[in-house]
Amino acid sequence: MQNMEATIAVVIFLVTYAVIISEKLHRVVISLAGAMLIISLGIVTQEEAIRGIDFNTLALMLGMMMIVIITRRSGVFEYVAIKSAKVAKGDPIRILVLMTTITAVLSGFLGSVTVVLLMVPVTISICDRLNISPLPFLLCEIIGSNIGGTATPVGDPPNMLIYSATDLSFMDFVFNLTPLVFAVLIVTMGLVAGFYRNRIKVSEADKAKVMQLNELETIKDWGILKKSLLVLALTISGFFLQQVLGLHTGTIALAGATLLMIISGEEPEDILLSVEWPTIFFFIGLFVLVESLVKVGVIGYLAEQSLALTHGNFPLTALLILWMSGIFSAFVDNIPFVTAMIPLIKEIAHLTGMPIDPLWWSLALGTCLGGNGTLIGASANVVVAGVSEKHGVLISFMWYLKIAFPLMIVSLLISTVYIYLRYLI
Repeated sequence: MQNMEATIAVVIFLVTYAVIISEKLHRVVISLAGAMLIISLGIVTQEEAIRGIDFNTLALMLGMMMIVIITRRSGVFEYVAIKSAKVAKGDPIRILVLMTTITAVLSGFLGSVTVVLLMVPVTISICDRLNISPLPFLLCEIIGSNIGGTATPVGDPPNMLIYSATDLSFMDFVFNLTPLVFAVLIVTMGLVAGFYRNRIKVSEADKAKVMQLNELETIKDWGILKKSLLVLALTISGFFLQQVLGLHTGTIALAGATLLMIISGEEPEDILLSVEWPTIFFFIGLFVLVESLVKVGVIGYLAEQSLALTHGNFPLTALLILWMSGIFSAFVDNIPFVTAMIPLIKEIAHLTGMPIDPLWWSLALGTCLGGNGTLIGASANVVVAGVSEKHGVLISFMWYLKIAFPLMIVSLLISTVYIYLRYLI
């Protein structure tokens, strides 16, 4: 490592992170301030900062935000909100479990970021009608999206990176990760439902009002709904066929958004004004900050030193990757971390001759599930925070941390047992 530059980069990152936690300044402002300071001090050049930004992730978010904005105008989210509440008979715990399960299942196929963009407006609408706080529901959807996204190579960005860097197939991910995902989801939902069972109350009058609603009356424009669903189906199909098409997910999402604007006749200015730009710029700042840690060798150094502790012991290496990835991903965006770990894992397997596939599953589980630990641990978390804030619902960093971090530890403990029993004995 370059000692002076590394020290400066770490100090700036920690101070930035501390201010984000304190919520004294808006997270977008402090994220960009930290990034600009990193560039101004020469820790990274402007060119290196730009290369450090994951434009595919940003394009994916932007494209899906635009599709969701247009789709929302049809009234379909209100339809889903009322229908879900009626299926659950207005019971808040049933709604919480139902919405979280839907989020988790869809995230495995549509991607966690896409699904939370669809679900957050629905959730807030349900809670408004029942006159209850949406915070517990939004928290569970963040957790559910990251858990569900762990099951497939298209569910979460870390899995996409592992998928593209290895010879693993789509079904390899499903076969090896889905059983664990179901176990983690069931345990997590049980713990959350038990915690909130006596904390969320809905009056019988509010339940009755919801049950009397006609969900079909919420559809405002059937034309936009049909066009939006068509484009959404084409976009999702594009995600599945991205390797055949030779396109990144960001390109596919932006292509879908462009097509929907063309066939719907919506004004681009109106759509772009509704985009969650604060979320986009928060990620830009965060990518630059983490790129500085990658450049000066901090992430690579810590990974190498941690893995050196195992002395080539296979079970210990697999479990260390799981826990190190989980803890790091809770506090540092997991995309650059996975990028740094992939060549390191390949080198370890080459030098030691240990089986490499279990190491990939440890990395996937650690980074995806670890992202639940804090409000900035994964893309879906930040997107939910940004969208909900625009709807007047502020998710506090510390409030989220107190509930989600222990749940993340539980998920890593379950993963430890799973990996040990399935691959290490």
